[in-house]
Amino acid sequence: MDRRRPTVARPPVILPGPGMILTHGTLHHKEKHSTHARVGMAGVGSVVDVQGTVADGFEPVRDAFAANFTRHGERGAAMVLYWEGEKVVDLWGGTKAPDTKAPEDDGESGPEASGGGRGPWTQDTAQVVRSVTKGVAAAVPLLLHQRGQLDLDGRVSTYWPEFKAAGKERVLVRHLLAHRTGVPVLDTPLTPAEAVDGISGPRAVAAQRPVWEPGTAHGYHAQTYSWLLGELVRRVTGRTIGRWIAEEIARPLGLDLWLGLPEEQRGRVGRIAAVEALAAPAAHGPRIRPKRSVAEAYRDPESLTRRAFAAITPVPDENDPAYLAAELPASGGVATAEALARFYAALIGPLPSARTARSGGRLFAPATLTMARTEESAGPDRVLVVGTRYGLGYMLHGPASPLLGPGSFGHPGRGGSLAFADPEARIGFAYVTNGMRRGVTADPRAQALVRAVRTSLAAREA
Repeated sequence: MDRRRPTVARPPVILPGPGMILTHGTLHHKEKHSTHARVGMAGVGSVVDVQGTVADGFEPVRDAFAANFTRHGERGAAMVLYWEGEKVVDLWGGTKAPDTKAPEDDGESGPEASGGGRGPWTQDTAQVVRSVTKGVAAAVPLLLHQRGQLDLDGRVSTYWPEFKAAGKERVLVRHLLAHRTGVPVLDTPLTPAEAVDGISGPRAVAAQRPVWEPGTAHGYHAQTYSWLLGELVRRVTGRTIGRWIAEEIARPLGLDLWLGLPEEQRGRVGRIAAVEALAAPAAHGPRIRPKRSVAEAYRDPESLTRRAFAAITPVPDENDPAYLAAELPASGGVATAEALARFYAALIGPLPSARTARSGGRLFAPATLTMARTEESAGPDRVLVVGTRYGLGYMLHGPASPLLGPGSFGHPGRGGSLAFADPEARIGFAYVTNGMRRGVTADPRAQALVRAVRTSLAAREA
């Protein structure tokens, strides 16, 4: 069915509620609404501007985004949705520099410090997206495999001979991507300076003895993923992973996405705010009931949870220019919501405006897409102490990280950000925030947006 509609000029429409003002225009062949809302933030006595565009039928997403400021104390955020290769939602609001102070470190937050931009969040504001970075980085080995440069069933030590030390000679590349290497911890944690020097991290994980037999279990490699994946890519390609992403993904697709932020881009980056407590999110599906929570496990200095997140000690300052400039594929990516949504849209289908000759703008061939979201690990996670599901480098829809549906794949970031694709629904989704919250998986702000997307898509099918 042809969904095209003629361009119709209409006067502004003032809706009831928080003074939301809509004007109308067109987005290619889909009608778009330019949105400007001024909403009061619950409990903080201030007013926040929410701006952007939504295509006809996606108004529930706009409403959910605005409600995050009033119901969940959102500080600064952006959300973008691609559907069928076109951008249908582009929203942003709040501030780049929340004025809250970081609490005493509890293992789930980073200290607030100098650096980063200030002022209102704008359409081109970028943000440190923490573990959302893992989903971008995971595309690199899959694309190398797609191009015949990397064997996913090959041993890591084939490409990186030093890695076979301490009983790791049988670790496969697919084990690394599915958090099954048994190396989520370091016996001797790295300092923040060592973590970003490009030498100490790879050397440490190569020497580390696994804490379980590789390939027999899984546990979230929260920090060590940086040096495991980064060094593997360097050995295979001769390029750092940040450079590879820039040259092979970000530039061809026109993405404002960096693993290793250039100095000239620092001013557009939102600062990480204080972490605030949240109630445990409701699971969408069967829950594996842990013996203790992630927070309880973290308080045990001998637990894998504590040791995995403390592989860098003390906690690095994620607003520090040195951290932003480092290439840490576990957690150091900086991106706009637009870039992340466009990236995931490009994984699953061609983009009409993509500046690349490879697959007409599509990154993953059908076989690669199948591998990315085929379950490799499932069940109790030895680090996160809840049930998790992983494909090759991507979290899959499940209790710990509910996405749009069973075919979705992507990655959340500690503190709330989320990006994923759903090939069946033909969407690329991204939500980024600087109002950080405790937790490494489902966040109520992101989940409210996902539910609104689901509602909007269901209405279109009705």
